[in-house]
Amino acid sequence: MILNLRVIPGSSRNLVKDEAGVLKVYLTKPAQDGLANNQLIDLLSKHLKVKKYQISIIKGNKSRNKKVEIIS
Repeated sequence: MILNLRVIPGSSRNLVKDEAGVLKVYLTKPAQDGLANNQLIDLLSKHLKVKKYQISIIKGNKSRNKKVEIIS
């Protein structure tokens, strides 16, 4: 499964919202040194109830718009 995400780093809380068919993920970590990407994988694994190794960012490593693949 491939998800299109919009990531908002530096938020006041961690949250996953579905807005107009796009998942918006709010993260408390800043977008530096991969901190936000690591937190994104942690948060998605809890939200989707999958293991962390099943989630990979396939596009947009340094962008707010990301494509994430979930392997089952």
